[in-house]
Amino acid sequence: MTDDWGASRLDLDAYLDRIGLPRGGSLDEIHRAHLATIPFENLDVLLGAGVSVDLLDIERKLVHGRRGGYCYEHALLLGAALERLGYRVRRRLARIGDPAVTPRPRSHLTVWALVDDEWWLADTGYGSGLLSPVPLRDGAEATQGSGWTFRTVLLADGGWQLHERRSGHWFTHYTLPPEETFLVDVVAANWVTSTAPNSRFTAQIVVQRKDEHVAHLLTGRELVVEDPAGRQSTTTVADDELGAVLREMGLDLTPEQLAVLVARF
Repeated sequence: MTDDWGASRLDLDAYLDRIGLPRGGSLDEIHRAHLATIPFENLDVLLGAGVSVDLLDIERKLVHGRRGGYCYEHALLLGAALERLGYRVRRRLARIGDPAVTPRPRSHLTVWALVDDEWWLADTGYGSGLLSPVPLRDGAEATQGSGWTFRTVLLADGGWQLHERRSGHWFTHYTLPPEETFLVDVVAANWVTSTAPNSRFTAQIVVQRKDEHVAHLLTGRELVVEDPAGRQSTTTVADDELGAVLREMGLDLTPEQLAVLVARF
């Protein structure tokens, strides 16, 4: 088997220790532990450090540095760990939303894992998406936690969509085109996402955590707490509250890093 994605370089024991599963576990257990431990965040983009999609840099940051990351970092880390654990893995770039409604670039990275001859969609890097992997089976529905409900839909061209049920209607999170994804595609997508002036990740704080009952979504200084029924509460985070909010979401920044964010964002 070729190692096109460099999974052999991952320190698997360190990763499993980071997510609290030192002896490994099922796909579902690994996915949930990863999601519960490693936040979704874009702060290095705002702090001027940039985002690397080299696996060793991701390991250094998310595992040893105990930070979070956005989709490319999460997916490359999870995919490498699953490969090291013996899973057959694919990586696929998705288009946010439905391109038939609003065409968008392939900017979100997901992981597929083969279990008992069926491919499962694993996605720890969406922030407000899946808690557990879901089968890539046309029309399959899955309710997770206290009511987060998802559906996978096979498209005529062989691609897939992930839907979530909100307020009685199906909302399209993203569309997975049928074509294969290569590491060079991820490098290019990451460069645009982390540097383009019109990227949502270059102009504002984006930190997200989701559990069985609520999703915490910090965008700029607006913190939204949402439950599966769509009920929301919104607060504005003041300068002297930002550090505490980030710590509650799993991110303990240095005073210098926090000062940059407070001054600029």
